[in-house]
Amino acid sequence: MDREIYNRMRDLEQGHWWFTARREILASEISRLPLPAEAEVLEVGCGTGGNLQMLSRFGRVRGIEPDAESRDYAAQRTGVAISAGTLPDQLPAFGTRFDLVTAFDVVEHVDDDRGTVEALGRLLAPGGFLVTTVPAHQWMWSAHDEHHHHKRRYSLGAYRALFEDAGLRLRRATYFNCLLFPPIAAVRLLRIATGSKHGSDEAEVGAPLNRVLHGLFASEQMLLRHMNLPFGVSILAVADRAP
Repeated sequence: MDREIYNRMRDLEQGHWWFTARREILASEISRLPLPAEAEVLEVGCGTGGNLQMLSRFGRVRGIEPDAESRDYAAQRTGVAISAGTLPDQLPAFGTRFDLVTAFDVVEHVDDDRGTVEALGRLLAPGGFLVTTVPAHQWMWSAHDEHHHHKRRYSLGAYRALFEDAGLRLRRATYFNCLLFPPIAAVRLLRIATGSKHGSDEAEVGAPLNRVLHGLFASEQMLLRHMNLPFGVSILAVADRAP
């Protein structure tokens, strides 16, 4: 991603409704996995480190990040050891495998998505879990995706196939960011229709609206405890490697 995008994420990820609500949803999902008490946890593509504190609830966390400035910032801010590396073929040698590997909005950035999921699977210890998210629906492609250097957006079926081809056992695959899908889709379609190259899904909003949007998005964690969601802006997949 461009330096401007990394800097914007750094500035927004602690308070913006999308980042904060997504962390709550992801923490809720991870909390239901049968992880060991002191799990070995790896976040691949940790960016400026916004998820590392949340992940530290589940064990000892390490990170991988290709961008040097973001890597240094995240390490200084969190105290987490973060290594350089890129998917799928230039990952560091840790000398161990992990009980939990996460890649939040990472796979869509890589040309070889099939090889990337296979590489993430190889980082898992037997019985370990892989938790990933990606943006959904190629028809929602907009300037936001171009600014973030996305290669693609996914249908649920296409994303599921990556895990099956990698020999991983898919525990669940579901859309999420469902309740806000109609207005977000409407804005995306308007931008597409007008040919707009401006605008971002992470636009800042006032504090009252930020609280409302956070509450709506975060409330999906309750739904996700009981069901997969039929549509949404993003996809969540949880897979494991058989013991």
